[in-house]
Amino acid sequence: QKDINELNLPKTCDISFSDPDDLLNFKLVICPDEGFYKSGKFVFSFKVGQGYPHDPPKVKCETMVYHPNIDLEGNVCLNILREDWKPVLTINSIIYGLQYLFLEPNPEDPLNKEAAEVLQNNRRLFEQNVQRSMRGGYIGSTYFERCLK
Repeated sequence: QKDINELNLPKTCDISFSDPDDLLNFKLVICPDEGFYKSGKFVFSFKVGQGYPHDPPKVKCETMVYHPNIDLEGNVCLNILREDWKPVLTINSIIYGLQYLFLEPNPEDPLNKEAAEVLQNNRRLFEQNVQRSMRGGYIGSTYFERCLK
């Protein structure tokens, strides 16, 4: 509760609650203003469980995205959502972490290994793939819905 009221969102992020009385489930929208994902709009769902702050919230990406650290099912590879979570961390820490993933995708710890390989071997092609996926289109046999804001 306190965490939600003290959110200090980056200007590229916005939060919405489908049920104003339920502060444990909400959506985060990130619209990066620089980097590969500039002008995209990415929606994440947060579920804060009973174990919080000892357990991290469950975070899924609801926008299908071509990204080394987010798989096509929306699972997010962010260290603080897993092994590096500590009770002193906050929802804010996660939001900044997610935003950072869009600015600096990390091919070292990938969920989407194909995207990670392209990023490591051919940044130009990676950039083209990201642009194509955000406009709505196929990369290989995978179709991405348009997610430009």
